[in-house]
Amino acid sequence: MTEEYNYNQIIRKDAKGCFVESLRDFFKVGKIHLAFASYDVGLPSGQRQTNNIHIFIGVDELQEICRKLYCGELQYMLKQKKQSGDYNKPLLEWLGGTSAAKLAQRGQSRKDGKSLSRTAKLLAGKKSDFLFIADSGPGEQNAQGLIVPRFGGRPENHVSVSMTWDSLSEVFLLTKEHYQAWLSAKYLMEMMLQQAELQQQNRAVSSNKPVAGCRQ
Repeated sequence: MTEEYNYNQIIRKDAKGCFVESLRDFFKVGKIHLAFASYDVGLPSGQRQTNNIHIFIGVDELQEICRKLYCGELQYMLKQKKQSGDYNKPLLEWLGGTSAAKLAQRGQSRKDGKSLSRTAKLLAGKKSDFLFIADSGPGEQNAQGLIVPRFGGRPENHVSVSMTWDSLSEVFLLTKEHYQAWLSAKYLMEMMLQQAELQQQNRAVSSNKPVAGCRQ
């Protein structure tokens, strides 16, 4: 399991007592996978992880994030936040989670019967460029199917990763490069399979043709 997990890792960025890493294991369903975790080195080995949250972002959103990085829009947004002292309203935010019905199907129902909400937000940092924060806790599914958080300011799991402009850019831009490489390989494999199938069909047709000068 650990080997498979490491195999899927694209990049990892560490901060004090926590990290965020990008994984490629959900490319096949059109999503990138960000795993946030915090740990306590004072705890026994194998028990050091204190929080663990998984965030899934659509590749269409990834393209938009990278566009904002490329063109300088996100840098401008960050500058405006810092100049105004607005450190509470997110620059970017993602809402997700798993409905109570799906949790029940998996045999993972919460004790309170609620859905599992997972959120991530990118804030301007006071001591660094950014704070990349992930939270999870109870939620409710609204009429549009979105899992709305219902934990207020007291999430069950919380990870806050301090990041520089460069480290954030590396996470998203490198993940985009890996997705494009995966997509190119997928298209190439599909093309090769189609060509192999066509060649097989052509050989089958050729083997059924009558030989010149022979009676059928």
